[in-house]
Parts: sequence; structure tokens; C-alpha cells
Amino acid sequence: MRQGRTLSSRLWAAAIWLLVGVFVLNLLAVIATVIVSSLATRWLGTWLPAGWTAQWYASAWSEFQLADVLTTTFEVAFLVVLISGLVGAPAAYALARREFPGKRLVMLLLLTPLLAPPITYGIPLATVLYSAGFAGKLSGVVMANLVPSVPFVVLVLIPFVEQIDPKIEQAARVFGAGTSRLFWHILTPLLAPGVLAALLLVLVRTLAMFELTFLTSGPDSQTLVVALYYAVFAAGVRPEQSINAMAVIFMLTSMVWLFIALRFVNPTQIVARARKTAA
Repeated sequence: MRQGRTLSSRLWAAAIWLLVGVFVLNLLAVIATVIVSSLATRWLGTWLPAGWTAQWYASAWSEFQLADVLTTTFEVAFLVVLISGLVGAPAAYALARREFPGKRLVMLLLLTPLLAPPITYGIPLATVLYSAGFAGKLSGVVMANLVPSVPFVVLVLIPFVEQIDPKIEQAARVFGAGTSRLFWHILTPLLAPGVLAALLLVLVRTLAMFELTFLTSGPDSQTLVVALYYAVFAAGVRPEQSINAMAVIFMLTSMVWLFIALRFVNPTQIVARARKTAA
């Protein structure tokens, strides 16, 4: 009986690893295809292109006005990160330290924009922003991206706040530290790694957020991911290599910030906190 269970466990583990391997291999193949295509002079029905060139990156930069697009992208990301940090950090501290009626409901509401598909609340949100005159502008894109970003900052920071011993704050109070001094000299240094991790992850999420940005952006407020969508599906004929070069630029921009963020935060910590809150 024990040997049968051991054999079935090994077969199950082998099947899981096989599926993971196929997924990773497929993902790497797709990424490699896009990169190779962006560097190919011509690639038709052969294993490798006929030649190599970097001209498509220069072509994509001028054709799709990537300088303006990247400027808008980082303006949106910077504003979303700044406002999310200013609002989310105090909210996370209050939720971690205070007990009040309806706290579980508040936590559930914070989870809703993260668990629900953005398109489900993006359409009514865009309708409201258009009615108020914000949609189609940079401000509308920022407001739309704040809906999932602020809860994300709160949920990431709560475990960091809970790890700080309340006795440290009590001791600071005993020695005469006021609220502002307690915040800047005690809490800020202790929370700095968590705040940095949360804001870096918000930056990555904002760069990759398509639905909310697409529904609320205008000609002068498109981020890189929306500009990439229009480059693929807009009317007209565009070289495939040029579009792939644009995709590589987007991928590199997101991956650099993601790798930086992962140095400061453990994703399993966020998942464990979300499960605990949902329970």
C-alpha cells in the first residue's frame, strides 16, 4: 500500500513538473520569438532570420513617438505611486493598529478591486470619469489606476506594520515623542523597506495596467501598453519587426522594475495576507 502511494505521489509530482516545464518552455519560446523578430531584417519560414539589424528599434521610436509615450507612461506611474503611498501608508497603519466596527467589511472592500477583473468596474468607472470631464486626460488615467493601486499598497504594508512591536511606539511616547516625531524618526525607518516594496510593485502594476488605462486615456495620455495595442490593431500596415521592437521595449521596462521590486518583497507574504484577510 505504501509503495503504491509513493509511486502515485512520484507520478503526480512528475506530471506537475512536466506541466510547469512545458509552460516555462512555451513562455521562453514566445519571448525569444519576439526578440529575434525585432532584430531580424527578414524572417520568412526559416529557423533563423536572413540577417540581423537594430534599425527596427529606431523605426519604432520615431514611428510610434515612443519618447512622448514613455514620458506620459512615467508621469502616470509617478503620480499613481506618489498618491498611493501618501494615502495607502497611513491607511495601512490604521488598519493594522486599530480595531473598529466594520473593519472586516473595509478589508473586503479593499480586496475587491484586486480580485475582480478590472474590466468589470473599469467601464462604469470610465463612464463616471467621462461625465466629470476627467477621462481622456492624464488626470483621468491617474484616478482610474488609483482604484486598484491604493488597496494594493494597503494590503502590502499591513504585514510590515504588524511586524513592528507596539512597545517601540509606547516607549517613544514615554520619552516624549510627539505624533510627527514618532512617525518620521521611528515608524518611517522601520517601514521604509515595506513602503519601497509596495511602491515598486505599484509602479510595475501601473506600467502593465491595460484595461483601466485604455478606457480612460486619450490621444495625449496613452501609456506604453495602450500605445502597443493601437500599434497592433489600428488601421494601416506596420512592419511586424517594428511592433515587436516596441513590445521588447515595454517588456524590458516592466521587467527591470519587477526584478528591483522582488528584491524587497516576498510575493508569498502578500498571498498569505490576502488569504488571512479573506478568511
